[in-house]
Amino acid sequence: MAASGERARVPSIRDVARLAGVSHQTVSRVLNDHPSIRPETKKRVQDAIAVLDYRPNLAARALVTSTTTTIGILSATIGEFGPTSSIAGIEDAARAEGYSVNTVNLPTTSPEAIGEAIRQLGREQVSGIVALAPQVRVFNVLRGMAVGVPLVSLQTASGSDGFTHSADQVAGARSVTEHLIGQGHVDILHLAGPQDWIEAESRMRGYLDALREADLPTIPPIRGDWTADFGYFAGTELARRRDFTAVFAANDLMAIGLMHGFRDAGLDVPGDVSVVGFDDIPVAAHVWPPLTTVHQDFPELGRRAVGILLAEIRREPAPQFGPVEPLLRVRASSASR
Repeated sequence: MAASGERARVPSIRDVARLAGVSHQTVSRVLNDHPSIRPETKKRVQDAIAVLDYRPNLAARALVTSTTTTIGILSATIGEFGPTSSIAGIEDAARAEGYSVNTVNLPTTSPEAIGEAIRQLGREQVSGIVALAPQVRVFNVLRGMAVGVPLVSLQTASGSDGFTHSADQVAGARSVTEHLIGQGHVDILHLAGPQDWIEAESRMRGYLDALREADLPTIPPIRGDWTADFGYFAGTELARRRDFTAVFAANDLMAIGLMHGFRDAGLDVPGDVSVVGFDDIPVAAHVWPPLTTVHQDFPELGRRAVGILLAEIRREPAPQFGPVEPLLRVRASSASR
């Protein structure tokens, strides 16, 4: 232990080299994951780092290499269950690879705000960026920008390509709509998400595909705003129409508000009308009746995004992932007609 008032000396890269019996240049190569290091040498250095609790000076390292072990997250969704869960997955996967994470939340989705966020991450010398944004316009802006570092776009929608990484939401919406059709429902209404949102368009497409394949009529969808308040309002208004026997709400919050509105209007769920949602938020299994919905593995999306991004940063072959397949959770809010 250091004497009172004496400051303990922080281990240096030369201390690690001395303990591992290698040069400090070899330690530096191990820290930078250089491919020329033999596995046994790498292990000796890593063991020495663990014993000494050595922590690299990231600021100094950035000056030399022009990079840091930091991943930037550009997020256009604040406080929502799906993106928040994906960010947690990104942080876990990044930490396991020795990277830290800086998140910048967009105040708006204007080109100016997106440009300033990218510049901020650039000033922090991030090695790469994961973009989480639900609107088409955000990706259009990003595609037209010279970002300067590898960029992976994580969206919870379909249409994954080399730029984006996604969950197959068309398939999820199709499965939940087919579930209602299998229960004998013919007149199925869709409470959709806002226009220009990638998730909203994908889920509507899956719904329409399922109806078309079953040769069932389509009712003009109602555009919502993702909130339980809108769902409640829609439920009280729709209770007067009764030209449907089931409703597919594009997210769980609207579905939960919808059931509340139906209940206050005197309708029974699922006795009078079946309701299904999408996302499988934690509370979905505990409302009454428990909500039939589509489960998405948001943390897995985040982990995969980090794998793809780090492969590009390290100039390695990208891991091959298919879309994250959604899973139908059948609960008591839907019943046979």
